[in-house]
Amino acid sequence: MPRFFVGNAQINEGVVTITGSDAHHISRSLRMAVGDHITVIDSACREYDCTLTDFLEDSVKAAVVAVKEPDTEPPCHITLYQALPKGDKLDTVIQKAVECGVCHIVPFESERCVVRAKPEAEDKKQQRRARIALEAAKQCGRGLVPAVEKTISFREMLTAAEKADAVLFCYEGEGTAPIGKLLASLDLKKGTRLALVIG
Repeated sequence: MPRFFVGNAQINEGVVTITGSDAHHISRSLRMAVGDHITVIDSACREYDCTLTDFLEDSVKAAVVAVKEPDTEPPCHITLYQALPKGDKLDTVIQKAVECGVCHIVPFESERCVVRAKPEAEDKKQQRRARIALEAAKQCGRGLVPAVEKTISFREMLTAAEKADAVLFCYEGEGTAPIGKLLASLDLKKGTRLALVIG
């Protein structure tokens, strides 16, 4: 069933109003009709089963049939700190991270990064990456859209990561432990903030 993320203001007295590109997608691309079902997620992470009722010029309306808490979110809040890879590989990293349950994605520059962030291009890149995260969240049935931040420095990454309850720093050298073994050793209760750093 198609999934759409909306703001709380778009849900009023059991009616959901969908606008913009999502409304266009429902009516033009998916060619849905009155009576078809969609799933809507609000900004409080509530999931609504809805039935389409009206197709207007610039919006689509749907009636709420049922409300439930989504069961697609992991118990831990995972932030991925990803060093900038070559080319468009970050797009794939964002997509797969969203599919795996990451809640927050922060690109960073490290000493050996070939690619360097350009401050004047960061706004556009962040918007594009946010769209990738949104589409991946829709596709895999997430209950929230993971935030994708602007690129930060290595030092800024360390400062941010140390605020988590646990930090896993991925490294291919000797003296390391398998990630599965480390996760098993942690007391990962619901709401635990986990930082995962990949260079």
